[in-house]
Amino acid sequence: MAKSALLGQMRTEIRRQNYSYRTEQAYTKWVVRFVKFHNLRHPKKMGEQEVEEYLNYLADERNVAASTQNQALCAILFLYKHVLDQPLEEMIDFERANTPKKLPVVLTAEEAQQILAMMDGMAKLIAQLLYGSGLRISECLRLRVLDLDFSYNQIQVRSGKGKKDRITIMPQSCKSKLKQQVERVKKLHRKDAAQGYAETLLPKALSKKYPNAASEFKWQYLFPSPKRAKDPRSGLVHRHHISDSTIQRKVKKAVQAADISKHATCHTLRHSFATHLLEDGYDIRTVQELLGHKNVNTTMIYTHVIKNKGSVVKSPIDAGV
Repeated sequence: MAKSALLGQMRTEIRRQNYSYRTEQAYTKWVVRFVKFHNLRHPKKMGEQEVEEYLNYLADERNVAASTQNQALCAILFLYKHVLDQPLEEMIDFERANTPKKLPVVLTAEEAQQILAMMDGMAKLIAQLLYGSGLRISECLRLRVLDLDFSYNQIQVRSGKGKKDRITIMPQSCKSKLKQQVERVKKLHRKDAAQGYAETLLPKALSKKYPNAASEFKWQYLFPSPKRAKDPRSGLVHRHHISDSTIQRKVKKAVQAADISKHATCHTLRHSFATHLLEDGYDIRTVQELLGHKNVNTTMIYTHVIKNKGSVVKSPIDAGV
């Protein structure tokens, strides 16, 4: 089987299982690197030993991060299980890349407001939702019009991390701005529809269940791109959501403008959401559900942040102060 045929099968299976386009790109690249590392041997002729060798190479020679090594492992496991129908053992014995234990960067409430004050327009509203609703940037940009429930002050997150759906809070201070954004999307959709571009992309399961939904206003992205583009998979010319890199740049610029020295990013706003809720006395299970964490231990990291903020140890230099 030629390499192109193997990758073609890989892409087909990834799309069948409704993985994102970014995941498709990442997984196919890892498969190519894995095959090249073993001198273009076909994966069918390799197994656990070759996978272990490659993962050890990534850790020892390339010194990659643990998350990078894990992505490579997931891609290779997907290949063997879903494409080659040769599932590998779940416990492959390889050297794990070091995962340094780092506490998340968290802003104070004042710092968060200072950053938001330096932003405007759609980018500001997106940043407000990251901090006010605890959304990941990808989750926020994938929001559709119908995901907003103004009656119950809720936002529905579809296919978040781990392909899980969840409900989070709609900040009261964002409510009117969100309604205005919905009206802007409605006008833009009418304009696109008049020019023959009413359709948007839907997950495969939804497009099969609701064949006419792609043209409906309620399924349009809440934060649309200023330009239409051709989808690399289907070839459909449509209006995708705004690029995450655009928002990342604007947040970075706002952090600099606010003269904040912390290494703050879009994800820092989500960290701050969780930490401030815990500081305000909300229980950790509630915060876990709002964040969409599978395990409460992931949410526990924010309790360490709070603990470190108010150290009970007094420095010897402060004696007598």
